Amino acid sequence: MEMHDKMRIIQEFVPGKQITLCHIIANPGETLYVKLGLDPKVDYTRSAIGVFTVIPYESAVIAADIAMKSSGAEIGFVDRFTGTLIITGSVSSVEAAFNAINDYFKNRLGYICCDVTKT
Repeated sequence: MEMHDKMRIIQEFVPGKQITLCHIIANPGETLYVKLGLDPKVDYTRSAIGVFTVIPYESAVIAADIAMKSSGAEIGFVDRFTGTLIITGSVSSVEAAFNAINDYFKNRLGYICCDVTKT
């Protein structure tokens, strides 16, 4: 096997408790849904995609639970191995989910939280 046939993945883990990204994409195009692996037939009627990352990675499961319980947002993807959460819904439901997540993580779990951003 030649050297260019081998893939090497290096993943860094920084100890701590931190929300590193909390972003809302309002009115995304259908192509973005497809590229993210979301089903446009199911998710495209929604008007926002929320992208969230957290350290430690397993915390994404807690964030997904809070998102579902605090708003009408739906889980598009959650990965406890990378700390990634993608949610879909109306802009207001995605924003409500992220605000509830940030509030819980900051005030109950003592995480450092970034601001919710939107494009």
